[in-house]
Amino acid sequence: MIKNYYKKVFSLFIILAIIFSIVWLYLADFSKGKVIEYGVTFSQKYAEELELDWQKTFTSILDDLGVKKFRLIAYWDKIESAKGKYDFSNLEWQIKEVEKRGGEILLTIGNRVPRWPECHWPTWIFGSNEEERQEHILNLLKKTVNHFKDYKSIIAWQVENEPYLAVFGECPRLDKDFYKNEVALVKSLDDRPVVITESGELSTWLRGSSLGDMVGSSIYRITWNKWFGYFYYPLPPAHYYLKSLLARAVTDVDSIFISEMQMEPWVSRQILLTSLEEQKHSMDPIIFSKNLSYSKRTGLSPIYLWGVEWWYWLKQQGDVDIWQAAANIWLD
Repeated sequence: MIKNYYKKVFSLFIILAIIFSIVWLYLADFSKGKVIEYGVTFSQKYAEELELDWQKTFTSILDDLGVKKFRLIAYWDKIESAKGKYDFSNLEWQIKEVEKRGGEILLTIGNRVPRWPECHWPTWIFGSNEEERQEHILNLLKKTVNHFKDYKSIIAWQVENEPYLAVFGECPRLDKDFYKNEVALVKSLDDRPVVITESGELSTWLRGSSLGDMVGSSIYRITWNKWFGYFYYPLPPAHYYLKSLLARAVTDVDSIFISEMQMEPWVSRQILLTSLEEQKHSMDPIIFSKNLSYSKRTGLSPIYLWGVEWWYWLKQQGDVDIWQAAANIWLD
């Protein structure tokens, strides 16, 4: 009788401990005592897709929002639209504008970079075999790093975007040995850190932290896919914080940050073909505020917010709420 009583007490204790742990994981705030910094990812191509004046958009992000930290993107099809002829003028303009205002840049380079379809190839490369394509990618990396390495505003090189994420993007399967060669090449050309980005939900980050000097993680809260429709990730901020502890414990990497925090809608087709009502299903001012708080509670910094072009596009439609909410981030 007494033995059964203690068994019940012990079982109740275990259940309560599990419930308490789950509640703690969802409520914990790992930002306390830390300075959390914010930046944005800017995509010239996405601004153009939204039919915006991309230079005016970029200037407004700099001067109206006051953003100082940028993740900029070296698109292969923009840089080498003709084989062997490199044009860095648009990207150089962006970098100079940031540098004039005392900002800093994480420059993403390679053949797989942010925004769908991830692999932004020039048309001429599609006739090449894998060996030829890899040679051209190494040439692209070398040309890009050598062209921009004198800019002091560039603090790190991101080599490819989420290279281990096979389920997203229209890209060939990753050649891991070739990717190591890419990273080694960039390190041989310049001594600034190499960043490797990983999926926040679909990766342990251990591959990236074993190879790179810094690791950037994406965080997505509401996604859409053709099989299930909208999917809401149930993960607490602690998920990302605890993974950062694991990566730091078993690898030499120390700097882990959020390279892509979802602050725009995830929809089933292009934004301009999607109603505002549908867009706001996965991003509106309330979700924006919640996602901002969520990302801060991970304790990871800096946090590069994803969707600044869309904020500006909304503003052009007369919907200024998210743009004003974003301005408060950098005014504080």
